[in-house]
Amino acid sequence: MLKSHVQSKKPQPQSKRYQARLFSKPKKLAALFLIFTLGWLAWHYQKHQSAKLGQLESTQTPASAVLRSLSPVARRSQLQLLASIKESRNLSPAKLRDRHRARYLLAADLIEQQQGKLALTYLQGLASDYPLLYPQILFKTAQAYQQDKQEEAAQKTLKYLIKTYPQHPLAANAIALLENNQAAITRLIREFPEHPITQKIARQRLRQNPNQFELLMLIARYSRDSNLNAVRDRLVLDYPAQLTPEDWEAIADGYWQVEEHRKAADAYTFAAPTPRNLYRAARGFHRNGNLSTARSAYQRLIKEYHDARETGQALIDLASISSGDEAVVYLEKAIAEFPQNAPQAYHNKANVHERFGKHQAAHDSRQKLLNQYSDSAAAAQYRWQTAQQLAAKGNKSDALEWMQPVVKSKQELDFAPKALYWTGKWANEVNKSKVAKTAFNQVIKLYPQSYWAWRSAVMLGWNVADFEQMRPQSPVLDLTKNYSPLPMGSEALQELYFLGQYDEAWLLLQSEIEQPQQLSVNEQFTEGLLKLELGHYSEGMQEIWELTKRETPQELRQWRALRQTEAYWHGLFPFPYQQQIRQYATKEQINPLLVISVMRKESTFDPDINSAVGAVGLMQIVPPTAQWVAEQIQLANYSLTNPEDNIKIGTWYLKHNHHRYQNDSLLAVASYNAGTSNVNAWLEISEIGDRDLFVEQIPFAETKDYVEGVFGNYWNYLRLYNPEIRQKIDDLPKNTD
Repeated sequence: MLKSHVQSKKPQPQSKRYQARLFSKPKKLAALFLIFTLGWLAWHYQKHQSAKLGQLESTQTPASAVLRSLSPVARRSQLQLLASIKESRNLSPAKLRDRHRARYLLAADLIEQQQGKLALTYLQGLASDYPLLYPQILFKTAQAYQQDKQEEAAQKTLKYLIKTYPQHPLAANAIALLENNQAAITRLIREFPEHPITQKIARQRLRQNPNQFELLMLIARYSRDSNLNAVRDRLVLDYPAQLTPEDWEAIADGYWQVEEHRKAADAYTFAAPTPRNLYRAARGFHRNGNLSTARSAYQRLIKEYHDARETGQALIDLASISSGDEAVVYLEKAIAEFPQNAPQAYHNKANVHERFGKHQAAHDSRQKLLNQYSDSAAAAQYRWQTAQQLAAKGNKSDALEWMQPVVKSKQELDFAPKALYWTGKWANEVNKSKVAKTAFNQVIKLYPQSYWAWRSAVMLGWNVADFEQMRPQSPVLDLTKNYSPLPMGSEALQELYFLGQYDEAWLLLQSEIEQPQQLSVNEQFTEGLLKLELGHYSEGMQEIWELTKRETPQELRQWRALRQTEAYWHGLFPFPYQQQIRQYATKEQINPLLVISVMRKESTFDPDINSAVGAVGLMQIVPPTAQWVAEQIQLANYSLTNPEDNIKIGTWYLKHNHHRYQNDSLLAVASYNAGTSNVNAWLEISEIGDRDLFVEQIPFAETKDYVEGVFGNYWNYLRLYNPEIRQKIDDLPKNTD
């Protein structure tokens, strides 16, 4: 093992002659008094320190759970207090663990501040005390040695790291630091293809010589960058003969993830002919409008894998691009052989019969759907369509009757929040308040994240502010960051995440992912959470949201389990730029949750984003508007890519829109997206009395989606960060029948 860099010095005993002189008769009383005083002061100081530590531990269990989220300056004294705990037999494992964690965090902070010499004092002996992070401690020790100009010790430590942990990702860092030659690069490419250093080397070499198949394939297989289409295109166009079926599948999966369906379909035709790959090929051609090719691909899947799960859905899809009689044949096959697809097949079969004037056959199919699969999504969808038609004719009581099975159902359906909300409104209109309350409660309980849950809360009289009351509200917000373990990863990865060492956690995660182009549900969620912690909000939120696209029953079960966690929803609705949002919202007397809701919808918190029409930054402000606002608020120098400037300008402009429409947030938000001229035109042709109807009648699909998106965001931030509303949702009865 490496020798310690700090030599301990034992205190030398004082001579007996000195002690005798100290306690001579003339000075004995004074000396005793001094010893007593110093002892009392030491006892008092120790008691004070113990009280501080006890207070710290009583509010933080374990203590480092909160310290990890503080800035290095803010936490330094508290970490020093934890690190100073003396080891003893009576020391609890939790206190001992916090001591090691504090030393590690102090060392990490000091290395960030280029204070390697001081960091070494905390790293001394830590590797043996804290073996869980042994490789990380070794690497930090080497960094500290380098900062302290001890190059020989640094190199010795790095070599020891490589020898002891040859497969650890930090060994790749060590190799890159120790060697800068072809042998080292070859080793990195062979042993650490997913490592960021290897990926960087590959890209640098491709810039020098783009015709390197192995490096292109390395990036296509292992890179976690979101934009790899140029690399995939090169491989497909220039090296098709060199690609294996596994290569084609990795390329196809990459295209599929970014919704390049035609390119994905072409690539899947060269991959191994599994049910998944054959279905995605057919579906990709279908989505791209290549119906003849899609039809052939669907038929191949049905022929080669007649009992695969994907075959049931293929029959439904194939029927949708087939003639009437042929479509019915495919749908009847789905009904007979794939019970999970039978409800949708009955629904589609009725529509085919209806289209060709076979009304009795259509009626029979719908009756079978309602009788045999009454709890299915297809049955609920048919009930909702029928109820809407009845309500439009004024038969709202009949519409309610049709919707009762949907109201009582506990099944989650995409269209159900809106359907249940309107069912509640119809019930109110026919004086069935109990039925209305049940429907509204059901929306909030089953679909708490939806825009319609907010509308339901308004109808129930909750303190959530309707469109007209929202602007001046300043809700109480609990922005405390709670720790939840990651759903996957080694013990070391979990520890790094717990400590807030997100760069190191990300590095370790990449080495633990098995198939980078086919992430598991838990891998994808973990990666999304870490991207958020690293400040890549847009990418992290997108990765978490894309879990909704999972296809297999097992994946969907895992996704639904994640949706029950607080971490999932905080991941989709993070609260960055807290200080700036609250500062300028207070200044402009506007609800801070409106500001962050507009920001999330506009940019998903990407400060550098630019739109096709030239809008820039977090709140997507076009330069002419920014210039006009800057003149109004006397802002001489600004940059729309600077978060503070963008929030300042955007918040003022949002307030200005509220002034235009007498503080009506619905119209102000619609105007933020579509402009005042369009909103004014809509007001001339649409009644504003029923706000729900006004939103439904917005003629621009983009603006309608924008309005529902912004106020859906508002509701989610309210339910997640406002203790009162969070508690009201938790208190809803489980049985809302």
